Amino acid sequence: MIKKRGLLIVVSGPSGAGKGTICANLLTKKNSIYPSVSTTTRKPRKGEIRGINYNYISKEDFEEKIKNNQFLEYAKVYDNYYGTPKDFVLEKLSKGEDVLLEIDIQGAIKVREKFPDGIFIFILPPSMAELRNRIVNRGSETKESLEKRFMAAFQEIKLIKKYDYFIVNDKVEDATRNLVSIIEAEKSRVVKNVDEIIENFRR
Repeated sequence: MIKKRGLLIVVSGPSGAGKGTICANLLTKKNSIYPSVSTTTRKPRKGEIRGINYNYISKEDFEEKIKNNQFLEYAKVYDNYYGTPKDFVLEKLSKGEDVLLEIDIQGAIKVREKFPDGIFIFILPPSMAELRNRIVNRGSETKESLEKRFMAAFQEIKLIKKYDYFIVNDKVEDATRNLVSIIEAEKSRVVKNVDEIIENFRR
């Protein structure tokens, strides 16, 4: 039996595109994928759970972890730090298990520099008008921060050329189905499994 290598699945997109909803839906359908819980210095939003949505820590603690090289990547976004714990990701990949990173665009680009073989997927909103509606409906943004996020989205979408795939998140189920299809196709790519295939059929 061919043991396929674990995949590093990186999902990102502009704030409000719905990447968190899609990733949460994916995990209900694919329990063989392990989510990496990011660490952040921002305050929890309504309904978010510590250790599931994010690990919430102080700015001082975050900066101490930076000094100790404990992040695979980190970035400062909208005046808050976000980072991916290194040990969890490396351990799972070394065991051939799939890891899902739902991270911001800055972080995804940094991860790509270290893991070019990962799958990088960009989530798009159906339109900029819908993106604004989603951010407003969160109820967690001031008028000033809303405009800051919305204007940043224009610039972020230009970075889509650094990704392998894009998914338009109009309906969550459809977007999730597209994400599953991408993952399954990548797991069967010859280039990602060639050594294991040859070894398996060696006489």
